Amino acid sequence: MASQHTILLVGESNVGKTHYGAQLLKRLMVKACALKMSGAPTNLEAFTAALSCLTEGKSTDHTPANTYVESVWPISDDAGRHAELVWPDYGGEQIRNLVMQRRIPSAWRDRVLDATDWVMLIRLHSLRSEDDLFSRPLQSFAATELHGGTAEYEPSDQARTVELLQMLLYLAQCHLDRPLRKPRLTILLSCWDELETTELPVDLLASRLPMLWSFVHSNWTSPKVIGLSALERALSKTDADREYAIRGPEEFGYVVLPNGEKNTDITLPIQRVMANGV
Repeated sequence: MASQHTILLVGESNVGKTHYGAQLLKRLMVKACALKMSGAPTNLEAFTAALSCLTEGKSTDHTPANTYVESVWPISDDAGRHAELVWPDYGGEQIRNLVMQRRIPSAWRDRVLDATDWVMLIRLHSLRSEDDLFSRPLQSFAATELHGGTAEYEPSDQARTVELLQMLLYLAQCHLDRPLRKPRLTILLSCWDELETTELPVDLLASRLPMLWSFVHSNWTSPKVIGLSALERALSKTDADREYAIRGPEEFGYVVLPNGEKNTDITLPIQRVMANGV
């Protein structure tokens, strides 16, 4: 019997982790998808609260910055494959602090070590694209000093994401002398609807975040990039979307698969991870 997949989901603040989790949970409840729950999940409070909001046609609040509650879902697909889907339900700011402070919380260590697959959510629309200390010419720093300036430059969101992956790879004790087969990496480009594009997900990632894609493409044998719109449209926290409330949140959301195919089964990224050998 093949080893079970352990799938770890990672993402900074405001990338839609909780909304995706709530929509996945709803799909699993109505059993209209490629996956099903194969046991009792733990700590569903954050996702059920979000689902209640979505049922009313409203978006939910972000996870508080100091929160860390791990939710583990035992899932299976129609082919009998099993996996644990691990949602570290944390304030996304913890990811940013993890990189800036160079410290890995103990709650993360075991999960990163155990994971056979990483799924990283990235929201392209909200990433900064301005120059940073990696992209500005060195002469600009010299000119600033020459004129008595004390400007500080932070790494861009792109550079910080690369550094996050580097930290996770170090924590997972991975050796980068050759491209990695494990842990496998899937990148979900969340809130796809707000990008208003017909590009393939991998092409969009490569054009918007070339340094990140170069790092990923160089260090993994077969990284996957998939577009995700968990809600299909923007929702307000206060004004209910009447159509959403009437039809139900399970009628909304879609993914854009690597070949550009649009599919309303938002569990497919996870099912495809499970379909790859451990």
